[in-house]
Amino acid sequence: MILKVAILQMRSIRRAYAENIKTITEKMVEAKRNNADILLLPECFITGYDLTIDNEKALTETDIEPLCDKAKELGIGLVATALTKGKSSPQNSAYVIGKHGGILMKYSKVHTCDFADEKALESGTAFSVCDFDGVRIGVMICYDREYPESARILMLQGAEIILVPNDCGSMRPRLQALSTRAYENMCGLAMANPDGRNAGNSCAFSPICWDMNGECVDNTLLLADAGAQGLFYADFDMDAIRAYREREMMGNTFRKVSAYAELLNDKVDYPFIREGKSHSQKGNPSE
Repeated sequence: MILKVAILQMRSIRRAYAENIKTITEKMVEAKRNNADILLLPECFITGYDLTIDNEKALTETDIEPLCDKAKELGIGLVATALTKGKSSPQNSAYVIGKHGGILMKYSKVHTCDFADEKALESGTAFSVCDFDGVRIGVMICYDREYPESARILMLQGAEIILVPNDCGSMRPRLQALSTRAYENMCGLAMANPDGRNAGNSCAFSPICWDMNGECVDNTLLLADAGAQGLFYADFDMDAIRAYREREMMGNTFRKVSAYAELLNDKVDYPFIREGKSHSQKGNPSE
């Protein structure tokens, strides 16, 4: 079984909702023509990454119904991304739409960039996984991928493939981290990022890092150039991935969870203290 993911590398237009949805539908047609199962968009593609948006003008599920209808018409899935209406402030969200047009899952970014303009957003509170055409899919958005806990929780919830809508630069260390997330969780991973100088590099990684003889193999399925624009494709061999997950020793095989209590400690000490973040001052050598 092959899961073919179409990955869009381009930048949308801020607040041009109708035009951005038109672009998405055109790319859905193109992706379907190339036998893709699902199309992954960069972060906040429908609305554009416009953090001045008012909560009342952020999107709801009703606004993405045309994309659900198109998914059903074409028989292709979609990870639709936008700033969506929250309780009091907008959220940075992704809807996983199935091939029959239904919304399988809505995920809102947990790790909002509270050191920057995203501090105006309402953070999501949980990670989740859905069943897409027989494959367990999880989503994490941009800054989520800086924290290994994000992918780890998705793996623990049963994710086989993790899809990452993204919008940022300085990609080299982030590509290395994404490859590591695939390796350590034995999950396939794909990331969509807008094109541009010091940006782009949309990618996909297999969790399979060595063969049956223990010989290392390149787990890179896709790495787009920074300035390239358009659709790129990654084929995930689910039979091979599942066989690898059944025999290898990463993921949730030999974890020692009794030693992990400190992961739930929310205290922030030097040198990680930042403005606007509650913390303790313990351990600051300047004091």
